[in-house]
Amino acid sequence: MKRAAWCLAFSATLLGTVASFANDGFPFDSELILDVDPMRGSKRIPNMDVAANGAIVLEMWCNRIAGQFVVAGDTITVMTGQATARQCPPERVAGDAELLAALTEVTNWRREGGTVTLIGPRTLRFKLPSN
Repeated sequence: MKRAAWCLAFSATLLGTVASFANDGFPFDSELILDVDPMRGSKRIPNMDVAANGAIVLEMWCNRIAGQFVVAGDTITVMTGQATARQCPPERVAGDAELLAALTEVTNWRREGGTVTLIGPRTLRFKLPSN
């Protein structure tokens, strides 16, 4: 009887660990919203769609860029293409450049519930939509 109880407890622990890992895995096939306030005079907040295969489309403060995430464990590599060339105020263009530089320098990631943190010289926090 003790053996059956131990097996049941072990199985429950293992299933809880697997479920926890699945909930905290990289959120492929999701939208991520940068955890910042909008710039003055705008409602826009940078966000990205992450496809199941790691392809991304990032809407920055002004422009849009496509790219690719390569995730292995807690490491991440970000590759980007050419950004669009929309006409925007200088502060939004500068914000795009800062965001893109920070994104391409990330090396690791961490997920805690509805927050995904991209870690590099500058940390970027993204939120998963809660609706």
